[in-house]
Amino acid sequence: MPISAPPALRPSVPPTTRTGILLLNLGTPDAPRADALRRYLAEFLSDRRVVELPRLLWWPILYGIILPLRAPQSARKYAAIWDAQDGSPLRFHTERQARLLEGWLGLHTQAAFSVEHAMRYGQPDIAGAIDRLLAAGCTQLFCLPLYPQYAASSSASAIDGVLTHLLHLRRQPTLRTLSNFHDHPGYIAALAAQIGEFWRAHGRPDVLVMSFHGIPLRSVTRGDPYHEHCLTSARLLAEALQLPESGYRIAFQSRFGRARWIEPSTAATLAELGQARTSRVDVICPGFVSDCLETLEEIAMEGRQTFVSAGGGDFRYIPALNEHNAWIETLGRITLEHCTPWL
Repeated sequence: MPISAPPALRPSVPPTTRTGILLLNLGTPDAPRADALRRYLAEFLSDRRVVELPRLLWWPILYGIILPLRAPQSARKYAAIWDAQDGSPLRFHTERQARLLEGWLGLHTQAAFSVEHAMRYGQPDIAGAIDRLLAAGCTQLFCLPLYPQYAASSSASAIDGVLTHLLHLRRQPTLRTLSNFHDHPGYIAALAAQIGEFWRAHGRPDVLVMSFHGIPLRSVTRGDPYHEHCLTSARLLAEALQLPESGYRIAFQSRFGRARWIEPSTAATLAELGQARTSRVDVICPGFVSDCLETLEEIAMEGRQTFVSAGGGDFRYIPALNEHNAWIETLGRITLEHCTPWL
């Protein structure tokens, strides 16, 4: 019998392509308690990107000294900023940014997007966020670490977390990542808008201190462009605000350990301004797009005490971008800039 030809295959109608957006932030403990801080700090300080020391040298220090001593201290600091209803400020601000970004994309594009947020350390974790995006039908994934200035200990570590999970997937999505946005016009404009609104409501200071998170100096010598990125962001922001050189200072906070870190330190800068009897200092933290322990406790509380105790006058902390409309729009623009080839 003659063999009949197989029926022609009908071309299938391709499904709507859905793009997943993953906002990545550092992390937060589950509660302002010593046991929760021990878990969080153990995960954070075990990251080889964060502490670049041999494990045999680092483990006894971490588990024998740092965790027993630092966890209770950090718990008290977190308790001072913990929101009674919403919990960790870093977590709820990042969650709101993800929700608002998804809404912005829905209003400004006809493409299909799903947005999730994740923490490099703690919850919600990266693996769960990626799995939710894949379950929603996303075949493309854009990972956006919420660190304007690139450092291996932050930006690279966040992408490490993504790639670690993708290693275990049978079917991986098409992937795009962003290393930094330290000089993005929208980011600078959003910071300038936030500061401008604050000054219209509260008046202008004698000096604006731009406080960035610090990193060890050896990280810079090994190739991190972080210090250069911070200086560029500060210069662009000063230009946007039309500040003279005498009107602002650049400093670096959150020093940890005995190694030499990039300088000048924020604490020393605030003490110096206080000793000079500066009438008013405002502090903005451009490297943090969400308020967190480092802004609300270290700057708004400890920084104020340092400045006033040294003889300074009025101290004001300018909140992070958080859910500012200009920042949400910038997140949307950055997303579209990097996802347009897919769309």
